[in-house]
Amino acid sequence: MKDGRRLVRIRDLRNARGPALWVNLVTLYRTVAFPVLLVLIFTDQWDWFKWMLALSFFTDSIDGFLSRKFKVNSVLGSRLDSIGDDLTVLAALIGMVKSRWLFIQQEWIAFAIPLSLFFIQMTYALWRYGRITSFHTVLAKLAAVLQAVFLCSLFFFREPWYVWFYTASVVTSIELVEEIIMVRLLPTWQTNVRGLYWLFRARATGKPR
Repeated sequence: MKDGRRLVRIRDLRNARGPALWVNLVTLYRTVAFPVLLVLIFTDQWDWFKWMLALSFFTDSIDGFLSRKFKVNSVLGSRLDSIGDDLTVLAALIGMVKSRWLFIQQEWIAFAIPLSLFFIQMTYALWRYGRITSFHTVLAKLAAVLQAVFLCSLFFFREPWYVWFYTASVVTSIELVEEIIMVRLLPTWQTNVRGLYWLFRARATGKPR
């Protein structure tokens, strides 16, 4: 756990050992995989792309569990997780634009709302903190699961899962509004803030979030 706490920058991984090293490497995979996913998209290697995308989403589902199990918590891990999540979703969206353009045209409002909120949230966080957020809220985790299942389904099945898509769009939008409010309320950059409910409760009781 002590090794994990010392991890702030990528170069710190050179001195990491055991779980502190390989748990962060699992998280780092998504960032490293991003350019490979782009190459697969623009060379129309969709079979390779869908399995690599699924693997990226799978690492997202297990790295949090692994960090809790082995008590590996670090600033670097939180940053890598947030960056890797965004890059994986971005790769999936680029793939969707290239392969499912008609679907995007038909459902542009359901795409535009969460995308607009995402850019507002990211811009606000960069202005306020000088970096993107790593709150890892409960709603963000739920939205990530919904997004991952839907985005993977686009490349594994012929027809989009519309109900899942609308659910993912609504939950993602609510989650981003929550994060915008949290950026407003928290004067300094913080990680692992579970949500507004826990933030207000902590302020009322003086207990940790």
